[in-house]
Amino acid sequence: MRLLAIDTATEYCSAAFRDRSQEVCRGKEAPRQHAALILPFVQEVLAEAKVGLAELDGIVIGRGPGSFTGVRIAAGIGQGLAFSQNLPVVGVSSLQALAQQAYRKHGVTHVVAAIDARMGEVYFGTYVLAKGLMQQVTEEIVGPPERMVLPSLTKDQAVVWHGVGTGFVTYPELTTIRGTKNSIVGLDDVRLPHAEDMLALGLAELVAGKGVAAEEFEVHYVRNEVTWQKLPGRT
Repeated sequence: MRLLAIDTATEYCSAAFRDRSQEVCRGKEAPRQHAALILPFVQEVLAEAKVGLAELDGIVIGRGPGSFTGVRIAAGIGQGLAFSQNLPVVGVSSLQALAQQAYRKHGVTHVVAAIDARMGEVYFGTYVLAKGLMQQVTEEIVGPPERMVLPSLTKDQAVVWHGVGTGFVTYPELTTIRGTKNSIVGLDDVRLPHAEDMLALGLAELVAGKGVAAEEFEVHYVRNEVTWQKLPGRT
């Protein structure tokens, strides 16, 4: 499949393309510049891959959690591109993408992802590797760091969990949250999700038939969940 992924949910803005023979990525940590950067990134990755928008098989959108504005930017752009070519859309969690990035960079199998949600809270999720993809273990939640708990795994209680995301930078106490006898091992170079890591996760969703029409796509705020189905230019 020829897939385009875009993500603007956090401080890192990125776009990525992949098919059987290549993967092209663009990204930059640039808070408050996402609206100006994301379309040029899309144009650059498609141009480098020598693929037109009409040749894509689907679009992967970073669906959050993250900045409300950032999540809406990716949703609006992704829906507009998909709608113009009648392409299926899938959403990938920012937290799951962080976990996938940890596997790509370090080969770890058990990941705790936490993104700073402001107001003394973090977006929080736990993931375990299965067939090369990070799978969600417990529901993604938002709350104060001291309320976060690791899940109990019946198969192996001696696993080493690795912590990723800006939540661990802002709240170092997360490394000693309940549910583990030892401190969580932090991975300092995995701070923000990248569209690159959403490609593999999105591909699995599309192959499984979970793609939806652009107008049916919904974001995942976690905090104050609302339905998002707006297309660009519509009220």
